[in-house]
Amino acid sequence: MMSGAPAVRVSIESSCERQVQEVSLDGLETYAPPLSMSQNLAKLAQRIDFGQSSDEDEDGLERDSREQWSKPEAEEDEGMVKFQPSLWPWDSVRNNLRSALTEMCVLHDVLSVLKDKKYMALDPVSQDPSVGKTPQVFQLLSKKKSLATAAQLLLRGAEKLTKSVVENQEQRRQRDFNSELLRLRSQWKLRKVGDKILGDLSYRSAGSLFPHHGTFEVIKNTDLDLEKKIPDDYCPLNVQIPSELEGSAYIKVSIQKQSPDIGDLGTVNLFRRQAKAKPGSQMWHLKLEAAQNVLLCKEIFAQLSREAVQIKSQIPHIVVKNQIISQPFPGLQLSISLCHSTGEKKNQRASPDKSKPDDHLYVLEHNLHQLIREFHKQTLSSVVMPHPASAPFSHKRMRMAGPMAYDKTEISALQQSEGLLEKIIKQAKHIFLRSRTARTIDSLASRIEDPQIQAHWSNINDVYESSVKVLITSQGYEQICKSIQLQLNIGVEQIRVVHRDGRVITLSHQEQELQDFLLSQMSQHQVHAVQQLAKVMGWHVLSFSNHVGLGPIESIGNASAITVASPNGEYAISVRNGPESGCKVLVQFPRSQAKELPKSDVVQDAKWTHLRGPYKEVHWGRMEGRNFVYKMELLMAALTPCP
Repeated sequence: MMSGAPAVRVSIESSCERQVQEVSLDGLETYAPPLSMSQNLAKLAQRIDFGQSSDEDEDGLERDSREQWSKPEAEEDEGMVKFQPSLWPWDSVRNNLRSALTEMCVLHDVLSVLKDKKYMALDPVSQDPSVGKTPQVFQLLSKKKSLATAAQLLLRGAEKLTKSVVENQEQRRQRDFNSELLRLRSQWKLRKVGDKILGDLSYRSAGSLFPHHGTFEVIKNTDLDLEKKIPDDYCPLNVQIPSELEGSAYIKVSIQKQSPDIGDLGTVNLFRRQAKAKPGSQMWHLKLEAAQNVLLCKEIFAQLSREAVQIKSQIPHIVVKNQIISQPFPGLQLSISLCHSTGEKKNQRASPDKSKPDDHLYVLEHNLHQLIREFHKQTLSSVVMPHPASAPFSHKRMRMAGPMAYDKTEISALQQSEGLLEKIIKQAKHIFLRSRTARTIDSLASRIEDPQIQAHWSNINDVYESSVKVLITSQGYEQICKSIQLQLNIGVEQIRVVHRDGRVITLSHQEQELQDFLLSQMSQHQVHAVQQLAKVMGWHVLSFSNHVGLGPIESIGNASAITVASPNGEYAISVRNGPESGCKVLVQFPRSQAKELPKSDVVQDAKWTHLRGPYKEVHWGRMEGRNFVYKMELLMAALTPCP
């Protein structure tokens, strides 16, 4: 290098000593890794030919060393070609047989030398008993050490197995938790807030305005002991509900009268759920249903309490703590109470008696569900649709002026809507009136055997109206005595009675009115039955009246009467029947049969003897027969002349 010239950097690259194993499509070369010392030794050992002599081996090694130092690259290529692995399958067997033959030859030479005893001899080895025996203490120590080593190995294996089992159980619990969380999410609303999973129990999505948040938290159940067996009812998921929604709640409706009378309903428990686990249902589902039921009962009672304070009625409603007292009818008390129990002991103390299935009115519970749903729907649909300011969408008369326009009373009547409490009170009135009507009909049917009264209740009714068909018949004469058929339409505060001929009578909620009306109808039935029987027997109806103006005055309704004559006109039967006075039957005989008939100086002609004489009363209680119509049939048959 010259002194004045600048320095030039020359990069020296070592020659590639590794073989190229693979060249990829993008030109990347993959080199074979270098051989280790053991692999290199095995490679050199493969070059030795044990069939050659030692001289030839030395010459070969010298020649190989010279050639290795002179031509390394050519030797490497030659070695690759020369020392390829044999493809003969019996090569390894041949090598083993050769080595075994060599060893047998050596053993044969040694034994031949020992046989001649010239160069080698066998000498027995002396065995000292003290040296050969090992003390028993050392044997025990060695066995103890061996057992300790084996125990440590077993303990390490057990720890690994336990750890793997715990990991598998943890993974399984995690999978079970996720699957259970998926089931919970399919039935309840869930959201994740931070690291917590929260759910919603309220009815806000349905239109509820109840201020309670109704939020519950989903937690993972970690109370399981992994060392013990997993119970069958184990659930990896648990829910934590607010303390004010724990336990069970129900609404108790009590309808009572101040004086004992027909139609008392007693106490009815609504929304009371029994904690019965259905097959396949989890505990979290039961807890959430119970909590939502508590929330629903509280919302319903809060709405009822709010309306009880706001509604102005003739008899004001009373709200005391968890109880609402109202009077639908005079002398009738309606009590609505909210019962909430948070523990099993309190629940047992509050209701020691088992609830009867008759105390649960599923119809009223269903109606309350419908009412609260309608209330929620009104809340959702309270948004006013866009409309012109000059012509709002309403009735035409509300936009008119003059004498045809609505006044303040009519407009307020159109705008006001019934609340939840008013609807429940109306339903309670209807239920009470329907129960009183049924008990009145049943009491009359059990007390009066003749005539018979039958009631056929309709299965399709409204929450505010029910209908019952009342038939008054006589036993054995149902086909000919069908004149009294009544249709009772039971409303909220009154009963509409529709007769067979279309006449309509309106009765109040008083039980005495319905009882008096049915008694008068049963009295009229007897007279109508005589009329129908006379037509069948061939007798002639001379007179008929449902309201007789003669005779004693009935305190209940009016008496009815009928007069019929025999086919030949000789005999006549007069029947007067009243709801209170009862039945009175008179028979008129011909004059020729009258023994005590006074002689008249005026009537001298014999033709007047064919007229009927005076009436004679029949002792009706001594007549044979099972009912009134049967006795009347026997009487008509006795008075009918033979052909």
